[in-house]
Parts: sequence; structure tokens; C-alpha cells
Amino acid sequence: MMDENIKKKVDESWKEKAKEEPAGIPSDKEQHREVPEPSFRLFVTSLAMQAWIALGAIPNPATDKTEEDLTQAKFLIDSLEMLDKKTKGNLDKEEAEMLEHLLYELRMAYVGKSR
Repeated sequence: MMDENIKKKVDESWKEKAKEEPAGIPSDKEQHREVPEPSFRLFVTSLAMQAWIALGAIPNPATDKTEEDLTQAKFLIDSLEMLDKKTKGNLDKEEAEMLEHLLYELRMAYVGKSR
């Protein structure tokens, strides 16, 4: 009979601990932060930002260090070029100009780094 009481206390203790917020796991409030609305502009800009990081033009926000990976930069630039080709005639003027400008700037930076 005494063993059952101890077991019940252990079970109750476990239930209370399970209710507590585990360390390192974001709370519901943190998980539901506002995120921007998906858009072509945001998508292209995020790819370009990754390319700039790979070119060593800006620090990696995860490490706060400047890193250079020309293979990754070329892949991202090629991906943006593919998007440009696949979306021809389907973008509004501002989107098309933004993509054209980003591609030009990234290509020039890549050529400068790869020499």
C-alpha cells in the first residue's frame, strides 16, 4: 500500500513538470510572431541576400562572420536567372526591374570575386 502512494506522488510530480515550459523550447507566444506576407519580391530578395552572404559581401547573420562560398553564390545567381526566365511576361514592371537589377549587381560581384 505504501508503494502505491509513492508511485502516485511520482506520477503527480511528473504531470506538474510536464506542464512547465521546457528550457530552450519557444513558448506559444514566441512561435506565433508576425511574419511577412509571402511575395515574389520577398522571395527574390531572400535569395539575393543569401547570394550576397555567399559572395562575402555581408556577414552571415547566423555567425556574424564574413564567409565566402563562390560555388553557393553561383548556384543562387543561377537560381535567380532561372526564375527570371521562367517568369518572363508574368511579373509587373517593378518586380521585373528589381530582379534585373539584382541579377546585374550579383553577376558583377561574382565576376569580380572569381577573377
